[in-house]
Amino acid sequence: MTPADAVFDGGSRAVLFDLDGTLVDTAPDMVAILRDLQKARDMEPVHYAVARNSVSNGALGLIRLAFPHADEKLAATLHAEYLERYSNRLCVDSVVFPHLPELLSAMDDAARPWGVVTNKPERMTKPLMQQLGLLQRAACAVSGDTLETRKPDPAPLLHASALIGVAPESCVFVGDAARDIEAGRNAGMATIAVGYGYITDDDSPDSWGADRVVSETAELATLLAKAVNLST
Repeated sequence: MTPADAVFDGGSRAVLFDLDGTLVDTAPDMVAILRDLQKARDMEPVHYAVARNSVSNGALGLIRLAFPHADEKLAATLHAEYLERYSNRLCVDSVVFPHLPELLSAMDDAARPWGVVTNKPERMTKPLMQQLGLLQRAACAVSGDTLETRKPDPAPLLHASALIGVAPESCVFVGDAARDIEAGRNAGMATIAVGYGYITDDDSPDSWGADRVVSETAELATLLAKAVNLST
């Protein structure tokens, strides 16, 4: 049995989640804003499914997708406008992915800590989590600008581990991007790659080197419930 096997067999004491595309489906709001920017410039809006798959690349990644010919100055202007619009529409249609609300409630009831480690800026992360009823329950919320570095650097995960008082080797980190898995592995955590997240067609979670790969939220909830030894 590998160390990761032991963690997934009831040896985990905490779970850390990436936010966008892993714990919360933020694509409806993030893509809507992108399409609004395009419509304001009389452009044909990018197809929802195409933009959804790029949400994990953040606001600037979405700008580059929708405005591929924009130079650096225009991209910066569009990025600033996007963030301004997003700050006013953080949580209109965004929701926690199915099956995960029940998992988080069970973890709360069993005093199993969970938290968020995201590259999203704190000014977006905390209000979004607050509106979803997550912030006051999370053991930690580490954002992309909490430290000087962000994922794939393992420092944010190690910081989260210290905040919740659980050793990295007893944590599971869940993410929907290769940088998540790289950060988790380098932090010494067991890792789960989720295939339901925001993943481009030329990418594959199976190639990221995660300890486990799941395709559905129900599968993730079952795996994590066993990892943190929840009675079901």
